[in-house]
Parts: sequence; structure tokens; C-alpha cells
Amino acid sequence: ALLTDGLRAEREQGITIDVAYRYFATPRRRFILADTPGHVQYTRNMVTGASTAQAAVVLVDARNGVVEQTRRHAAVAALLRVPHVVLAVNKMDLVGYAESVFAPIAAEFAAYASSLGVPEVTAIPVSALAGDNVVTPSPHMDWYGGPTVLEHLETVPVVTDPAGEPARFPVQYVIRPQTTTHPDYRGYAGRIASGVLRVGQAVTVLPSGRTSTIAGIDALGHGVDVAWAPQSVTLRLADDLDISRGDLITPTATAPPVTQDIHATVCQLTDQPLLPGARVLLKHTTRTVRAFVEDIPSRLSLGDLSQHPAPGRLDPNEIGRVILRAAEPLALDPYAASRHTGSFLLIDPADGTTLAGGVMDSH
Repeated sequence: ALLTDGLRAEREQGITIDVAYRYFATPRRRFILADTPGHVQYTRNMVTGASTAQAAVVLVDARNGVVEQTRRHAAVAALLRVPHVVLAVNKMDLVGYAESVFAPIAAEFAAYASSLGVPEVTAIPVSALAGDNVVTPSPHMDWYGGPTVLEHLETVPVVTDPAGEPARFPVQYVIRPQTTTHPDYRGYAGRIASGVLRVGQAVTVLPSGRTSTIAGIDALGHGVDVAWAPQSVTLRLADDLDISRGDLITPTATAPPVTQDIHATVCQLTDQPLLPGARVLLKHTTRTVRAFVEDIPSRLSLGDLSQHPAPGRLDPNEIGRVILRAAEPLALDPYAASRHTGSFLLIDPADGTTLAGGVMDSH
């Protein structure tokens, strides 16, 4: 708390309110620590921090065990598909370092997380005050043979194989130098969101549906035959197509469907409620289109991800299912398949305020 709780209100109340980012490194790996709040009125801050996380450390007081806040943390981690979850059972020094206290807490959390679809949970008994199992193994808990918190964070796999994901390339900028040395150069610059792109590959440009072939890939000023996420590159296509910022270039064989009707789960981030009939801007990768909130069919209970039908509105910090109608077609992947191209923001068209963050449902 002394490291991450920088607001005076956080020190006075002994709680975390805002998301605090701290950077540190060990000889094995560099880290960004996002300290996010657990209280229900700051759920939106928790969602913000978890949306880009590769691992979540859920802290539990050994004296209290799994409480509502613990279940809410696990539910948000499951909803946002955080790949790895660590349960740190803290204050073991206050319960005599007893395995009989730790084991039931670990088992209860693992069963609950599994019911939410969390793929992996690692439970570690710690005493942050005394340093037990934080960096070095504890001499007081010889019954525990697993890694310390830092050992686990240093070794947990965070790199996925780009070849296992369909390639997605949102266009950021069209490069047309029109100089004497490059009179006909036309390149499409951007960052590969997922997958692998190769010269000679047949591609489709969405939402137009036009097709072409990758004639060249330029990376750092040099031509390459293959590029993968998350590299920033410039693509050259065999045909002169009308492509601009916001278009998505994807291999024809794995092109996502294009739709204007969007079924998604959103978290209301602003202080105003989200109501059916609201007119918003929808920002997906580099594309921003006008959209309309057709319906809010249900609200999620963050204790167990159960649905409460027909809430009529989403108040601040609430998460619920929404149906949106976009003015222009969008190429969205299910969030379960891609965190990059399955997420979006809803923006107030009047002042540019971010209203909600959303993830595309699988069905």
C-alpha cells in the first residue's frame, strides 16, 4: 500500500481507489504492476487494470478466507480472460502458518474459479509483513513445496504462439510518399493485432470485402517475408484498393464475419447510466463508427456471473449484456478468441468521454 496507494484518500481510508501502475524488473523479466481496487464502487477501475493483464494476483486475508470481494475479483478476471490467476493467501503469520487454514481457502477458491472458466489457479501461502514466500521460501511453512510469488511470476508463460491465432491487421495510416525515389509507393501501416502475415498470402480487406495478395512487408525500413504480432509493419498489396484508417486486413481463409448487430458485455465506466436508446460512438481497433443501444437484456451479478434479466439500465460500475446497432459494418471477433479484436469502447459523441468498455460475446 505504501508503494501503490498514492492518493491521500487511499491512505486515510486504507483502501485502493484508483489504478496505480508501478514498474520493476528482475534479472529474468520486466513487470508492470497494476494495483486495482476491490471495492464494488470501483469495479470499473478493476476492469481497466485487468483488461490488459496477463496474470492476476488475488489477495486474500487468511483470517477471513474467500469473501464477496474475492469472488468479484475472480469473476472480473474470468470475464476478461486473464490467462493466469494467483491466489495469495496473506497474513499466514496471524494464523500460526497453519496448513489447515490455507488448504480449505485454496480449495474453495479453486472450485469457484473453475466454475467461472478460469483456466489456471496457483495458490501460495504468504506473509507479506514477514516476507514469507514472497521472494524467498518460508522457513515457517515446510508443508508447502510450491513456488514463491516472485518465482511464479518470473516463470509463468505469458507469450502465446502467434501462429495459433488468426491474423488481424487494423490499418492505422496510409503511406503515399509520392517522391521521385518512391513515385508509386502505397503502403498500409499499423500494428499486427494477432497472428502471422506472409508475403504472397491472399487477404481480404474488411468491411469492404475486397481481396488482394500481400506483395511486400516492410519492417524498420527493410523488406521481410513474414511478420507476426505485435510487430508494427507496413503492408504493400498487389492491387490498388481503396483502403483507409479503420479498415482491417486479414487472411481470406480466416476472415471474421462482418456485422452491424453486436451482442456484447460492457462495463459502465462513467458516472452516468447507460440507457436503451442511447446514441454513442463505437471505437474498435482503429475504426470509430456511430452506434445505437438497442437493448440491455441483462445485468451480471459479479458474485457468480449470473444474469438478472431486463434491468432497464446499467449504472456506474455495473456490467451487463447489451445489443448494439452500428451505423457501419464492423469485423469483430469473439473476445474469447481474441482480446485485441474482440474488445471495443463506447464513447460519448458530444464530448468524447469514454462511457463503457465492451467485449464481444461468443454467441
